[in-house]
Amino acid sequence: MLRIIVPKTELYDEEKETFSTVGGGGLELEHSLFSISLWEAKWHKPFISEDPRSYEETISYIKCMTTNFVEPEVYAGLTEENMEDIKKYIDDSATATWFSNKGAGAPSKKVITSEIIYYQMISLNIPFECQHWHLNRLLTLIRVCSEKNTPNKKKMSKAEIRARNKALNDERRKRLGTTG
Repeated sequence: MLRIIVPKTELYDEEKETFSTVGGGGLELEHSLFSISLWEAKWHKPFISEDPRSYEETISYIKCMTTNFVEPEVYAGLTEENMEDIKKYIDDSATATWFSNKGAGAPSKKVITSEIIYYQMISLNIPFECQHWHLNRLLTLIRVCSEKNTPNKKKMSKAEIRARNKALNDERRKRLGTTG
């Protein structure tokens, strides 16, 4: 969970030609599968995407991440520093686990929505309370479970390959009655 303080800021309304004070509150934010599902329900598009989000979509996601009650005007007072802190929090791995990308190839271009992640949780028997974990930590757990559940493909050495091929050739020669 990320806690940030939004300072009070004075804004000028050109239409009304008046100054108003906005902000002045604390936000408790949770970058989680649950937050993403709320955002996707509103915007009807995948959150995990290469497509950039508009300012309105970004503020909307921050609202979906908020776990405490704040007045709506607080979001208008978010500073660049607040936004940078939120970005760092979202990008944080939130885990000590790392993966070797040896032989991983190019990243998948599949569309990933909150429902796909919920499906993966169900199929891997991951409890639903994990929907409130930091999203990157949950995705790491899903990957660990998937890799641990995948049978290990043993790589054969060159000597083992030669021995296997020799045995296959010997068996074929015997079956076909040839000498080579």
